[in-house]
Amino acid sequence: MSDTLVITPTYNEKENIENIIRKVFSLEKEFDMLIVEDNSPDGTADIVKRLMQEFPDRLHILERKGKQGLGTAYLAGFRFGLEHGYDYMIEMDADFSHNPDDLPRLYEACSSGKGDVVVGSRYVNGKISVVNWPIGRLLMSYFASVYVRLVTGMQVFDATAGFVCYSRKALERYKFDRVKFVGYAFQIEMKYTATRLGYRIYEIPIIFTDRVLGTSKMNMSIFKEAFFGVFDLRFRNWTGY
Repeated sequence: MSDTLVITPTYNEKENIENIIRKVFSLEKEFDMLIVEDNSPDGTADIVKRLMQEFPDRLHILERKGKQGLGTAYLAGFRFGLEHGYDYMIEMDADFSHNPDDLPRLYEACSSGKGDVVVGSRYVNGKISVVNWPIGRLLMSYFASVYVRLVTGMQVFDATAGFVCYSRKALERYKFDRVKFVGYAFQIEMKYTATRLGYRIYEIPIIFTDRVLGTSKMNMSIFKEAFFGVFDLRFRNWTGY
């Protein structure tokens, strides 16, 4: 058993899931994987279960009844990781927009104490590192992070990033039942909560490459949740922590 669990939510990822699993398990640093599967009609779960026979004790699946949102998928994964004794848990997409070769870098930065939460950042050091996005989506994402910093005061360049390593120490302080958002606002909420709890957030530069296979899950309702949600975070009563 590895000390690090890679958590990957899936919905209709049959084109990517086997390749991403094999790539993670080919890395020199050993990682375990948990696939949080939201009842994909395309057979994603069947592919994962077949691979579980090849990678026993390293590959796990958590099947849910349907699409319940990215945030709830990761919370379910964090609960699994805490219950099974993992010291580090990493959020990673299934579509190769997050390069598995960066997993050891995230792990090293977190395990060496550079940060309690380590973010694979598209916008660190004033650089934009995104491939294959249309200019409209790129500008929307970049200025969304600027907007989050202005409203919350949080000094994280890529607040909506979804390639993140959490230490067990940090996650144990979260009250998951108080996490409100389910879309990309979830990513902002998790980082902002970390700052409110006094944990260090450290960003490392990555290159984000838009998916080649499969369909993006981004939509306008997810964007609206993120846009308006930051005000809720800024003025939320945090005394429960």
